[in-house]
Amino acid sequence: MNQQINILTHIHNIPIRKNFIPQLPYNPLLKELAKEKRKARILSEVLFWKQVRNKQFHNIDFDRQRIIGNYIVDFYVKALGLAIEIDGISHEAKESYNKVREIFLLSEGRDKSV
Repeated sequence: MNQQINILTHIHNIPIRKNFIPQLPYNPLLKELAKEKRKARILSEVLFWKQVRNKQFHNIDFDRQRIIGNYIVDFYVKALGLAIEIDGISHEAKESYNKVREIFLLSEGRDKSV
């Protein structure tokens, strides 16, 4: 198999391999909340978004406020199966919730055919 097909980009000459996850669960009831979160304009998220939107960061396509299951992640890269959370005050005092969410998100990235 041609290894170049699995490479999305290179960062500092390091190949970044694709890890597309074909079917992530989606809760349509969270669609409006995701829209509201995009409009909230949290400074740290806005600053990150300005750096990565429109494939500005190594030609990688980022989604903002992506619904995965019953959760909304700040940013998601489909080609990499990568969820990014920008921690801030909204995450304080939510350690157990964050841990449950993290376990769920990690489980979605694992091969379930085994």
